[in-house]
Amino acid sequence: MFYEKLADNRVKCHLCNHLCVIGENKRGICAVRENRDGTLYSLVYGKLVASGVDPIEKKPLFNFLPGTRSFSIATAGCNFRCRWCQNWHISQLKSDRMIPGEDTTPEAVVDMATEYGCKTIAYTYTEPTIFIEFALDVMKLAHRAGIKNVFVTNGYISSEVLREIAPYLDAGNVDLKAFSDETYRKMCGAKLAPVLDTIRLYKELGIWLEVTTLVVSTVNDTEEELREIAKFIADIGVEIPWHISRFHPQYMFPDAPPTRIEILHRAREIGIEEGLRYVYEGNIPGTGNENTYCYRCNKLLIKRLGFDVVENRIENGKCYNCGAEIDGLL
Repeated sequence: MFYEKLADNRVKCHLCNHLCVIGENKRGICAVRENRDGTLYSLVYGKLVASGVDPIEKKPLFNFLPGTRSFSIATAGCNFRCRWCQNWHISQLKSDRMIPGEDTTPEAVVDMATEYGCKTIAYTYTEPTIFIEFALDVMKLAHRAGIKNVFVTNGYISSEVLREIAPYLDAGNVDLKAFSDETYRKMCGAKLAPVLDTIRLYKELGIWLEVTTLVVSTVNDTEEELREIAKFIADIGVEIPWHISRFHPQYMFPDAPPTRIEILHRAREIGIEEGLRYVYEGNIPGTGNENTYCYRCNKLLIKRLGFDVVENRIENGKCYNCGAEIDGLL
């Protein structure tokens, strides 16, 4: 699925925008798809390395079923090599490594989501694109059970695959890690343009979209770059929420300083200046900037403390004060 056969028992994977050409008995960049005698196999189908119940706000999705719970799953592996990855212990695999995980069926995932009263299933923690066959089987069953599906993704999925899963994908949060191709190449092992194309395609396909930028000191924290990101999002849709998250030292960036809080505050101001209706600060709870405000009258609509919804004053999708239509599934 999602590949083509080439000469000499090679295959070309169509799953993500790396479009890996994989020799016999070799794996792609994600390290979880292997060419065996000219057939490309997923090594992670049903092999969950993480599962659990999270608030939907943790994804983060703030304008999509706020205050509800999401059953979250992941398999090992990733098609990026982000130097600050917070889940590197399950995402970063060597190509010769045994694949960890506990065998699970799509039916079991949906049953657990139902048992815990979750409104959504989130494909998260690692990159969901790399376990798409399993994700798609779960997504189809979830829809039959009245459960929605959300992706937390780096946005490197191919347009072919995104169009294939779109009927079953209700929302996504795409990481826009920088607005520099050089940064993407150096820090993530990828390119910027395909991520921008994916964000545009989410909008075109009518999938609810939120965007996250982890603001990393010395990497993407200048006002100029943050404004470029905000303007890009606003040009696609001012209703797209932008989550600006604070960086804490991780993985191969252990000595980098945490993002200065004033930079997060300024990024939020920039987003609002560029016309975005919903700009949220992440990883710094208690500032009030994780709340949802009406873009028309500026009244407080959803009050949050971290990932917890303390108060929700949206009425039938509208501001309780001025009646403005508030974007998302609320």
